[in-house]
Amino acid sequence: MKVMTPVLHEVLCASPIGLHQLAYWEWLPEGRSGADLPVVVCVHGLTRNARDFDRLAQRLATRYRVICPDMAGRGRSQWLGDPALYAVPQYVADCVTLIARLDVERIAWVGTSMGGLIGMSLAALGGSPITTLVLNDIGPVIDRAGLARIGSYVGQAPSFERYEDCVAYTRQSTASFGPHDDEGWDVLSRHYWVQRSDGRWYAHYDPRIAEPFKAWVGQPALDLWSIYEAVRCPTLLVRGAQSDLLTAEVARAMSTRGPRARLVEFSGVGHAPSFIPTDQIDVVDHFLREQF
Repeated sequence: MKVMTPVLHEVLCASPIGLHQLAYWEWLPEGRSGADLPVVVCVHGLTRNARDFDRLAQRLATRYRVICPDMAGRGRSQWLGDPALYAVPQYVADCVTLIARLDVERIAWVGTSMGGLIGMSLAALGGSPITTLVLNDIGPVIDRAGLARIGSYVGQAPSFERYEDCVAYTRQSTASFGPHDDEGWDVLSRHYWVQRSDGRWYAHYDPRIAEPFKAWVGQPALDLWSIYEAVRCPTLLVRGAQSDLLTAEVARAMSTRGPRARLVEFSGVGHAPSFIPTDQIDVVDHFLREQF
């Protein structure tokens, strides 16, 4: 079945300081309204945006209504007036509003890194609409080495005169995503960079997302096992075998505690699998087919 190009929508969300627009992309099979299709929500990592899931969404949208939001401060979504709000509680609230807009009672959730933390937090709540959960290289304990690596570049807001230089920077800064061909690196770059009125290319996120992240990194390590163990739905855990954020020990423990996640690892990949290679897409697709 042919999949249409994604359609951009917005929903108005609330924060303690006012209202903001959350943008989201909807993928559907051509000629379908999506009203009778199961819904899969895909949520990106810290500095990334919804279009990271283009390859995965193209596959899944032959059978599902796929929704990929730009979390606040990223992509097409509005930047927040107070950078302290760039945190999981606000993201969970925004996603509850988004799900209400979708007018569905149950969803599957695919979350990469930060998107996985949001999904895990929402899935742990009583009455959660999440009935199937995919966590991409994230868990209840986050390794400090990975946090330090991410902290070394988040918020730097580099800019370039040429798009080719953007791709080169993406190759260097996200090398842990694993090997990709030129087309794959273009997929990871084309929506991550935006050309502004001065003609230069900038990373498509609010650099101030770095402020609460770096404050968090400076605090004692969080233990989120109580949240993970409150999750009751079928869970798939995808891990890069060389991940510096989710250790092999924590991943193995996640397969025996709480929802007892099914663990799949990809060699040659760190943090985090990109869901661009076919074998990574296959794993998610097959898991979701088992649930719907």
